[in-house]
Amino acid sequence: MVVNEKGGQAVISGHVAAVLLFLLLISRGMISACAADMDSGKGLLSSPLENRADTYQMAQAFTFDDLFKEDDSNSDSSPSIFRQTSSWRGFSQLEFAETIASPKHASKLRLRSELSNLGQLSPNVKWKLSARIDYDAIYDLSDFYSRQVRRDQRFELFLRENYLDVSVADFDVRVGRQHIVWGEMIGLFFADVVSAKDMREFVLPDFDILRIPQWAIRTEYSKNDFHADLIWIPFASLDEIGWPGADFYPFALPVAAPVSFLKEDRSGRNVAHSNYGIRLSQLANGWDVSAFYYHSLDAAPTFHRISQPWEPLLFQARHGEIDQAGGTVTKDLGSAVLKGEFVYTHGRRFNVIRPTAADGLVRQDTIDYALGLDFTLPLDVRLNLQFFQRAYLNYDQDIFQDRLESGGSIFLQGDLWRDFQGQVLLIHSFNRDEWMLRPRLTWNFARNWKLAAGADIFNGPPTGLFGRFDNSDRVYTELRFSF
Repeated sequence: MVVNEKGGQAVISGHVAAVLLFLLLISRGMISACAADMDSGKGLLSSPLENRADTYQMAQAFTFDDLFKEDDSNSDSSPSIFRQTSSWRGFSQLEFAETIASPKHASKLRLRSELSNLGQLSPNVKWKLSARIDYDAIYDLSDFYSRQVRRDQRFELFLRENYLDVSVADFDVRVGRQHIVWGEMIGLFFADVVSAKDMREFVLPDFDILRIPQWAIRTEYSKNDFHADLIWIPFASLDEIGWPGADFYPFALPVAAPVSFLKEDRSGRNVAHSNYGIRLSQLANGWDVSAFYYHSLDAAPTFHRISQPWEPLLFQARHGEIDQAGGTVTKDLGSAVLKGEFVYTHGRRFNVIRPTAADGLVRQDTIDYALGLDFTLPLDVRLNLQFFQRAYLNYDQDIFQDRLESGGSIFLQGDLWRDFQGQVLLIHSFNRDEWMLRPRLTWNFARNWKLAAGADIFNGPPTGLFGRFDNSDRVYTELRFSF
């Protein structure tokens, strides 16, 4: 769920709420950190090595399993109702970005704050609550963007994961708003078909931030090395794409032409068009293999041409029903980890340049797959190599893509000096000169604090996956406090 401000009073109250929450998060985290140091006898003058050791130990202590682990010393006492199993956790992050492509302009000054907590009603009934507030001051300080874009992205309240977990024997049932991740590669999405995404910054944010939870009933069965996952989503969450005029609005034409848009049609979000799916996985001889089927209201929109061929161009983003089947595989090879994902999609439609096509669309069934190798090199340097491809099975030569769209990626990450870490991601098309380059430098300058700077650079034709954002190249910096 996302709540946008729509009026002047909402703008002011949103600003105040975001600032107050940021200060509250920082004060709570700093007080807790100082109290922990004083109790341990370290005081405020503990060495950086000790701080890093403490951070590592805290990271170990706060794994998901440890949060719900029963304390043997209190096993005879009954748990209190709605008992917390952790303190409030979260982060506050200040983000600034400047678009360096013409026309050059400041494109983000966002304060993002998230809170979450875990607890239990009984040993077999657990809960989670979480929410996030985003406020982007750039839409108050600048009138570069249209009024619609500013209203859409200025202030938002997100309900993140909020659910109940019930465990009975080998079954676990989760009811509520939750993430359901069936696959994850580096940089792009393939088998992660259930997640809706906030695409208003393309795939640039961390995937944990980019994913939108689904309101779902999820039943899981685990026995030995076998796992089954059955889901039903009565009211589907859909991708957030923003409004025309935003930096990463996903619509593009092969040639420049005046285009108008109607408001996005989301009327299909109802029980009659609910999503459902099943995923089965098995671990055998070190191979983790899964297969899935998923029927859904497509989270990604299709742009329907509303105008007639002789009229000015008018489009509307709509969501149709699709069916997807696929699988994943993971294998530790010793020197590397092999990952693969495969998805067949039936029913999705694509834009064509042919003016006589109904709605400007044709249906194209597709096969997407990706293969990756993850290496750990000396000095804890991580190297990831991927190859991916999309095949159009009933290819129409008037769509904007080739029959086979292939590409690859290189991801390199490692420690540079003391608390500095560098990484770079390059994703490149093998069909044409089209790519995305993302260098990033992170400085962990204090416990729970980090400062990052980087760039997002795009190149390619106007209808390409990356080329459509050729005028959205940007540099950015982020300051994050976690607790």
